[in-house]
Amino acid sequence: MSDSVRRRVRVRAPELVGKGGWLNTGDRRYTLAELRGRIVVLDFWTFCCVNCLHVLAELRELEEKHRDTVVVIGVHSPKFAHETEHRAVADAVERYGVGHPVLDDPELATWRQYAVRAWPTLVVIDPEGYVVAQHSGEGHVQAIHRLVTELVAEHEAKGTLRRGDGPYVAPEPEPTVLRFPGKALVLPSGNFLVSDTTRHQLVELEPDGETVVRRIGQGSRGYTDSTWVRSRFNEPQGLALLPDGSVVVADTAGHRIRRFDPESGRTTTLAGTGYPWRRGDDTSGPAREVDLSSPWDVAWWQGRVWIAMAGIHQLWTYDPVEGTVSVAAGTTDEGLGDGPAAEARFAQPSGLAATPDRLWIADSESSALRWVDPDGTVHTAVGTGLFDFGHRDGTAEQALLQHPLGVTALPDGSVAVSDTYNHALRRYDPATGEVTTLATDLREPSGAVLVGDDLVVVESARHRLTWLRLPEEALRVRATDRRTRRAVTEVAPGTLLLDVVFQAPAGQKPDTRYGPSTRLLVSASPPELLVEGQGAGTELSRTLRLDPAVPEGVLRVSATAASCDDDPANTYPACHVHQQDWDVPVRLAERGANRLPLVLAGMDEATDQAP
Repeated sequence: MSDSVRRRVRVRAPELVGKGGWLNTGDRRYTLAELRGRIVVLDFWTFCCVNCLHVLAELRELEEKHRDTVVVIGVHSPKFAHETEHRAVADAVERYGVGHPVLDDPELATWRQYAVRAWPTLVVIDPEGYVVAQHSGEGHVQAIHRLVTELVAEHEAKGTLRRGDGPYVAPEPEPTVLRFPGKALVLPSGNFLVSDTTRHQLVELEPDGETVVRRIGQGSRGYTDSTWVRSRFNEPQGLALLPDGSVVVADTAGHRIRRFDPESGRTTTLAGTGYPWRRGDDTSGPAREVDLSSPWDVAWWQGRVWIAMAGIHQLWTYDPVEGTVSVAAGTTDEGLGDGPAAEARFAQPSGLAATPDRLWIADSESSALRWVDPDGTVHTAVGTGLFDFGHRDGTAEQALLQHPLGVTALPDGSVAVSDTYNHALRRYDPATGEVTTLATDLREPSGAVLVGDDLVVVESARHRLTWLRLPEEALRVRATDRRTRRAVTEVAPGTLLLDVVFQAPAGQKPDTRYGPSTRLLVSASPPELLVEGQGAGTELSRTLRLDPAVPEGVLRVSATAASCDDDPANTYPACHVHQQDWDVPVRLAERGANRLPLVLAGMDEATDQAP
């Protein structure tokens, strides 16, 4: 018996408890007694944490080497409110390719039983059900591998080791066009390029955002520079268009910066070795000789590629002329700190957007919106700290976000923030210092791209691109309107009844907890078309009076309605916001209609119009 075995302290492992239940087990629940005879590694993680994602990658090697003796169980222990939702945990398990059972512990019961204090934490339980090791942070898998080797020898000699298949049951794949996409951009051809993160591919789509032109990459996790058919990626995220028309790709879990040429279809590597950066590694040098750490987004700014290095809480740059990388801002210490670039602190920067005078940053773990000046000074627009989050509009000083992953520059100088864990698109206006909400009921938006007067949002957890009409105030500097329009509707001059039809979906009821559940905003172009009826109100039906002297124009209607699940047994029902904008070209005619129905949800009984 080795000295390490003699000295090993053992504590009886507490039972595994999680109100959310189990994932990746075929709906079976497990107890430690059922796992007796196997070496169990508990991985306490939360899916917002990039260091936890690094550990997932480390554990894959351990699981492969000890497939018949080791059982890894992820214990999901949330930080953010969104992470307490079971559906969100299930999405994350699929998104990041978790290949072992996961216990969903939204109330942190098992976390407390094991006295865990940090994400990630690994706990090793021997075949007799005793805790024999605990490690916080990443980079400990080699030590655990050695421990496992000792435990296998010890318990095989004692007859207490049980070999065999583990409890993991792989979920059935879903046949969607995209699967948890990360970011998107518009190519010079007008097509979209989307990082299809979970499938380890890039996908080129036609301008409709749905029709596949081609898939770049084999669709399996790995690293290959080659043609668009043979290339391989590892959870790609950020995309940026270079002046020559090629695309920079943040190959996040591969710890590399790649380049894709849409013309030739070939991929090459610009930066990174494939190994994650560790403290003490080089922070500058030839780009392909320096380790990177989970680059999450990229942007072209001031003649360089800027990199949101989420894994070590920094911004780096790649110089295409010199072929070098270097740290641009951040200390590697996670936090929220402004000032000179070398002193600033970030917390998992995950989204970038460049304007001539600012580089905007979605700093996800601090739930903050930041920016960098051309002189390198770092500022915070919204956000106060690592554990301050929520959904609150108003002045930037008191507004709250929840783990934003993307930011998009708008034409009027404001920015749209993909407020990921709030399932919302927010807007920050530097001119007024105000934060507003542009849209809700998006499912984990992770980025957005401006297309004409629309924002095309990467709705990651709905596996699609979603078109949103920008409100007029976000587009006030635009001189022309390029929105798609309906055919001209003939209406009678004088009085016109505008009816927005909304029927709460089955199982829901109007959300009147904080006042009226609906809002209607009406305007016209030219403004003279409307004599009465313009402006905002809470009723979805309104009488308009049109000026007979204005023969035609456009009625602009924006309607919002809120509803909540109608379940008396649920104290905190899920709520939903339904929102739609219409541009309705109208022409005044004596025999025209005197009622204009627009369906937000439900059916218009008068015309049998479906949404």
